[in-house]
Amino acid sequence: MKAAEGKVFKYGDNVDTDVIIPARYLNSSDPKELATHCMEDIDKEFVNNVSTGDIIVADKNFGCGSSREHAPIAIKAAGVSCVIAKTFARIFYRNSINIGLPIIECEEAASDIKAGDTVNVDFDTGVITNKTTGKTYKGQAFPPFMQKIIDSEGLVNYINAK
Repeated sequence: MKAAEGKVFKYGDNVDTDVIIPARYLNSSDPKELATHCMEDIDKEFVNNVSTGDIIVADKNFGCGSSREHAPIAIKAAGVSCVIAKTFARIFYRNSINIGLPIIECEEAASDIKAGDTVNVDFDTGVITNKTTGKTYKGQAFPPFMQKIIDSEGLVNYINAK
């Protein structure tokens, strides 16, 4: 996957792993099951409205809280193609790359982009284009090794392919 394009779901600061996938659903590790509860404690309609390819945009410290890998798995399984935020919790960032969920830090994009906008993200260059407004932003491009992990749909697949 070299690019992502979709409709934006917008959230604020400190979206923690407990609202991304509530603890009461952690008895399952099935991605499809986790996806049915993704974001439900912050956005009851998310799972009904998200489509494959859609993008989450958030403010600071997205994915804070516990280190559970279930959070990025739920987001990816729900069909989200990329998460853009001002900043990410470090463990969430690493877990996302490990499972092949592209995430990009870009403060300006996270501030400007609105819910419902259509956004395109070029993973090779880090360029984020808001197709609704025509404005572009320069996010952090993935280093080649991270791009290979994401293209392989996660670290385990990447290692197994080597």
